Order: sequence, then C-alpha cells, then structure tokens
Amino acid sequence: MNTSVVQARSVADSAPYSNLRNRWSTGIRCPSDVLFALGASLCWLVLYNARFWQDTIDAMWHGTTGSALFLASLFVIVWCVQALLLLLLPTRRALLAATSVLFVVAAASSYFASKYGIVMSKDMLRNVFETDATESRSLLSADLIERVLMLGVVPALLVWTVKLPAMRWSKRLRKRALAILALLSVCVLALLSASASYAVFFREHKPIRYTLLPIAPLTSALGVLFDKNKNEGGPLINASGLASRTAPPQAKPLVIVMVVGETARAANFQLGGYARATNPELSTMQGLVYFSETTSCGTATAISVPCMFSHLPRRKFDVDEASRYANLLDAILSAGVDVEWRDNNAGCKGVCARVARVDYGGRNDTQLCHGGYCYDEVLLTDLAGKLATMTQDTLIVMHQIGSHGPAYSERYPPEFERFKPACRSNQLQRCTAEEVVNAYDNTIAYTDHMLARTIDVLRKASSDVDAMLIYASDHGESLGEQGLYLHGLPYAFAPDVQKHVPMLMWLSPSYAARTGVSRDCLQARAAQPFSHDNLYHTLLGAAQVRNASYDPALDILAPCRATGWGGDHE
Repeated sequence: MNTSVVQARSVADSAPYSNLRNRWSTGIRCPSDVLFALGASLCWLVLYNARFWQDTIDAMWHGTTGSALFLASLFVIVWCVQALLLLLLPTRRALLAATSVLFVVAAASSYFASKYGIVMSKDMLRNVFETDATESRSLLSADLIERVLMLGVVPALLVWTVKLPAMRWSKRLRKRALAILALLSVCVLALLSASASYAVFFREHKPIRYTLLPIAPLTSALGVLFDKNKNEGGPLINASGLASRTAPPQAKPLVIVMVVGETARAANFQLGGYARATNPELSTMQGLVYFSETTSCGTATAISVPCMFSHLPRRKFDVDEASRYANLLDAILSAGVDVEWRDNNAGCKGVCARVARVDYGGRNDTQLCHGGYCYDEVLLTDLAGKLATMTQDTLIVMHQIGSHGPAYSERYPPEFERFKPACRSNQLQRCTAEEVVNAYDNTIAYTDHMLARTIDVLRKASSDVDAMLIYASDHGESLGEQGLYLHGLPYAFAPDVQKHVPMLMWLSPSYAARTGVSRDCLQARAAQPFSHDNLYHTLLGAAQVRNASYDPALDILAPCRATGWGGDHE
C-alpha cells in the first residue's frame, strides 16, 4: 500500500482522539465521573462541616477505640453517600450543575451553623421559604457575603471548568453502576463495623443530622416542598363544626385584642421575675395578669403561629396539614364576630387567609417606619378611631415584629435604648454577651411600652366598648447560651429559652362585669402551667363563642367565670 495513503488514513483515524485530547487539556482534568463525585463530597465533608463534626465528637467521643472506629466509619459513610447521590444524576451537565449549586448552599448554611448555631431542619427551611425580602436583608453581612463568595461562588465556577473524559453513554452507565455498588458495599461494611454506636447515634442524637452539609438543607427543602404540594387544593375542612354565640349582643361591642408577640422569651420579662426593669409600664398596671409558666407550640414563627390558632394541641398539630382546616379566626368569624388581622411581620402564615387583613410593615410613616421596617406602635394606627365607631363584636389580632433578630437594635426607637451598650450589628458573634442581651432587653422594654399603649387606648374607649387584651409570644430566643443564637431548633431538643414564652391578659372592668370573669381568680391561677394549646379555647370563651372543639378544661377563663355566664357551667 502507498505509504502516503497509510499515513493519511492514520491521521484521519486519530483526528477524533486528537480533538478530544485538545478539548480535555483545557480546564481541570478529571479521569472519571466517580472521582469527581468523590472529590466534591470530600470537599464538603472537610471544608463545610465543622459544626457537624464538633457536635458528633461531643456526643460520641469517649476516648475509646470503639468511638474512634465509629468516627472513622461515619466519615467514610458520609463521604460515600454524598458521592453516590451525585452519581445518580443522569447527565454530566446535571452532575456539574447540582455540584455547583450545592457548593453555594453549603457555604451559606455553614455560615449560619457556625455563627448562630442554626440547623437546617424542615422547620427552619419552612421559615426560610416564608421570610420576606425585608427580613432577609437583616441577615445580610459582609462576613456572609465573603463566605458565600469564597466558599460558594468560586468553587461553583471552578466546577464548570472540570473536563471529564468523553465516552459512550452505555460505558459511562456501566462505570457508574459499578461505582454505586462499590460505594454501597463500603457503606454497609462501615456501618457494621460500629453498629452499636450507630444505634445510639441515630436514636439519641437526631438533631445532629440537620447540621450535615449540604445534604441537610437539600433534604429538608425537598421535604417542605413535597408536604406543601401534597396538601394544596381541596375544600376547607371544618373539624370543629358549627360555631355559635352563647350570649346575645349588648349595647356596647365586645372587643378582644390578641397581640401575637415575636421572639420574646419569658426569661427576660420583669413580670416573670427578671431582675432588669424590662416591663416598667406593665408592672404598675391594674387589672393585668401575667402567666409565668407558659410554653410555646414551636420554636419558629412558621410553626407556632398556625398552631396558636389551631383546634389541635401541639402533639397532634401538623403544620403541613394546617392550611386544610378551619382555624380559630374562621370559627369566630362564622359566629358573627368581626375579625381583623393587623400585621407588622412577615405575614400570618395562612392563618388570616379568610379574614380582613391590614399590613403595616414598610409603611411610609416618617416617625414609626425606617429602612423597610416599622416599629410595633404602627399597629395602633387608627385603633382609637375604630373603637369609637365600632358597632359589632370584634376580634383584632396584632402580629408584632417584636424582638425579631439578629438585628435587635432595629426593633425599637432610639429613645428606648435604655440598656447600654447595645449590640448594633446583625452579626451577634461580633458583640459581647452583654451587648447582645442589652439590645434584646431593649426590644422587650419597647414591647412593654407598645402593650401599655394598647391597653391605654382600650381603657380610654371604655364608654364605647367592653374590652380585653391577650398577649402571647410565638416562641423564645437563644442569646448565646451553649453557643446558640436565634431560634428554630427541633422542639424536642431546643433549650427552654426557645420554648418558655411570656403570656398576659388585661380585662377592662366592664368586660369582667359583662362576662362574669373574676380577675382575682385569674391572678390566683397565674402560676399554673399553660401553653399555646390553651389559646384556641380561651379566645373562644372570651368571645362568647362555642363549637364542637371547645374544651372548657383548656379555657383559662372558664374556672373564673361565674355560673351562667358564657355557658361553661350550665
């Protein structure tokens, strides 16, 4: 054969491989999909999971060979499982896209885990999804942006420079299948090597799994989206039956103001024994009863607020099912009582979907609003005028911004900065413990003022309405204890300061006379244990409304209501 023909044919045959080599030579070369997945998983495990490893070591290290074997096997299992999940993605483009996104997710999540002790559970992700833009801005900081850029965006961009060798899809599928089987085998062997320790780890230390990045935020987010889609649509279920009034309307309208507090913890309420004067106005007010042993339904707004207005107790409440059921506001409205929801927070979490709603956050009020936020006194806008012209029994719900962190100093006017020096940063770890507590206590003192003003408005309207006020915070807050900040830990493992909340009532003399409630009796019950479970029944009783769900044993007012008033003892 002609030599030139052979050379030409050889060049032609080798051209595709030459092009492939040239393409592969640009960017970061990686021999296989499997090594790429293992490399990405190793990066996540080493660079982003300090909180996970610290919590695991604190829980499982006993200075023994067995605990060392457990930690080593756990490292191997997590490494292999994360790589295995990446290899399940059908195409290389999907593999690269998912990996780049997860680098950003891991970077942002690791910041909040390390700085605030936040874990990425379903409840926390539900809060994230329901947070508005203004609230999100309060969490932004230079440290967060730097962390996301350096450990999120930069690695995400580098991922797209990785060059994987080209091969037929059938061959790639075989290689991935063999790798997945091998990884599963390694996981089984690692699990068996310390099976007794894993039984303890999975049973006794469940919250630790929510610190594993980027798996925890991914699985939690998917869980929230699945639950939401599963329960969307369908008719509203009224499990409580027909609601009706137990007393006829009278000359003056009956008015109940329910103030839903935000992030106020009982530990910092002067009314409950706190050494600081955080309740200087309420503590001198006649007719006010403070319930010192009250617990919340959840540790996050997205859970607690729907639960506070549900007919179900905390142990039976499912937030993903809540939107399908009629709630307390629906029951009271259906009985002929007017209902209005006033919001200075990030929404009512679906509770006010079928009642009148007024949003106050971000209003153009030069005195009470700034930077997208309004101080809680904005909720009192036109309240006095409304009471003066009211003709119908009414429930008014006020949803505060309260003590929402981490930017505590933005929740009160400058003149309420009574405890100094106060932390003026949303990066709480940059402030001293004293500064954080000072800023938080200032928010409680401002809530004290807002509640006192509300009661004053109701008192001045006594010739027009018979009024009462109920205040309860949705959940508490951690202020650095045990290295934890903010809130949102799984309920079973959350510290007491995230669950022990303030609750109080004020009854006008005319309301007490009209409904037969003894304020002295209420005061005598103030130290008894109550919870958000009591609110549904107490508010029904206070509004003189009953339905099939009403339970007088859970109505705080019922034992203090004279026989024949409201139907409790008839």
